[in-house]
Amino acid sequence: MAVDYAVIVVYLAGMLAMGWWGMRRARSKSEFLVAGRRLGPWMYSGTMAAIVLGGASTIGGVGLGYQYGLSGAWMVFTIGLGLLALSVFFSARIARLKVYTVSEMLDLRYGGRAGVISGVVMWAYTLMLAVTSTIAYATIFDVLFDVNRTVAIVLGGTIVVAYSTLGGMWSITITDMVQFVVKTIGVLLLLLPIAVVKAGGFSEMKAKLPTEYFDPLGIGGETIFTYVLIYTFGMLIGQDIWQRVFTARSDSTARWGGTVAGTYCLVYALAGAVIGTAAKVMYPKLPSADAAFATIVKDELPVGVRGLVLAAALAAVMSTSSGALIACATVANNDIWSRLRGVVAKEGEGERDEVKGNRAFILLMGVAVIVIAIALNNVVEALTVAYNLLVGGLLVPILGGLLWRRGTAAGALAAVAVGGASVSGLMAGFGILANEPVYYGLLASLAVYVVVSLATKPTDAAVLSAWRERLAGRGTEEPATPDPVTV
Repeated sequence: MAVDYAVIVVYLAGMLAMGWWGMRRARSKSEFLVAGRRLGPWMYSGTMAAIVLGGASTIGGVGLGYQYGLSGAWMVFTIGLGLLALSVFFSARIARLKVYTVSEMLDLRYGGRAGVISGVVMWAYTLMLAVTSTIAYATIFDVLFDVNRTVAIVLGGTIVVAYSTLGGMWSITITDMVQFVVKTIGVLLLLLPIAVVKAGGFSEMKAKLPTEYFDPLGIGGETIFTYVLIYTFGMLIGQDIWQRVFTARSDSTARWGGTVAGTYCLVYALAGAVIGTAAKVMYPKLPSADAAFATIVKDELPVGVRGLVLAAALAAVMSTSSGALIACATVANNDIWSRLRGVVAKEGEGERDEVKGNRAFILLMGVAVIVIAIALNNVVEALTVAYNLLVGGLLVPILGGLLWRRGTAAGALAAVAVGGASVSGLMAGFGILANEPVYYGLLASLAVYVVVSLATKPTDAAVLSAWRERLAGRGTEEPATPDPVTV
């Protein structure tokens, strides 16, 4: 394992070095939170793919393949579909707004009265997303170094918090690009073909496994529908995803770069399911489906390659964790703390001073994430709660604001409150993992949004006019001229 250890140590040291490099670039609020809004298409595509394909997509995706066969790809597949929909239909308009958070978009659209409430919901979502990503370190470091759960979480979490705090989005962007390359090589180019060969090829896999393992819909239609509601729609509205859209230097970068990233996700989804199916042939009686990834890596890969593939898994977890962390800190500082203090700075106004404040919030949220991750046991339930609150509370007012002119601030606030409360109450009644909470919560949010919007005075014409100006890219400063690292 010495060679494998060396690969991992070099990788982790490189992540910290990238954090130090990013600190020298992040000298304004724009550079710290959205990388100066100047990422080119290749870097944008790589970092967007990196953030959406985390530990759940890698370790969990292989686990679903082990449990259901090829249809286990649907969870990650719906993530890719959501990213494609966001990129094709909404990303250009989102990028032109030149804001930092989803709540700022809601304020622009509805007249400045939706920020704090929506910010609290988004903060809860990003916090739990960061927590669940951080917990995944325990699985990887247990395979690597045979350390206990708490030490693994502290070790992995500390590295992510360190480079995220130092350089903000610049550090996260560069590290995510490295992580994207490592994941591509480790999972797609190495683990996938090796797993298929070790399992005896596709003919042997078909001979040894039930036919439902090769049924595209074997996981069940209701499960697929729930994945679409939670993950596809979740991709459309999450702060962690929007904050990456804000880094694009142009409309075309956001649209086409995101389309490339979404397509990559579809390929990654199928790869994870195939790897899991191969693991089922080799290890038919594992105690847990989620153990499939670690088992096949530990037992079947040669020295050096094993270290690189484990680094790929670590990269997947770190990408999502760092992206969720900076999103959580951005929302906590800009949407909640600044608004409660009555201070909402405009872009370009005191940005250098704000870097320190945002850096402090990343550190504070990072410590909170590590502590909660140590105390929390059920990752699936925590992630389900996060996505249910996000989709049930914020999907309707966000998409309504983008698509329906008649939507009002009162309708948006009612939709957030009723949707969030409905989801929470239904989870208590039906169970956290039940499908009904997000179904009925989303319907309640939609009904309230439409009824209240139609029953209240239309949004002020001046607000809508300013909103259309922002959507058209007018009335905002253009981002700085791209430099060589933004290609």
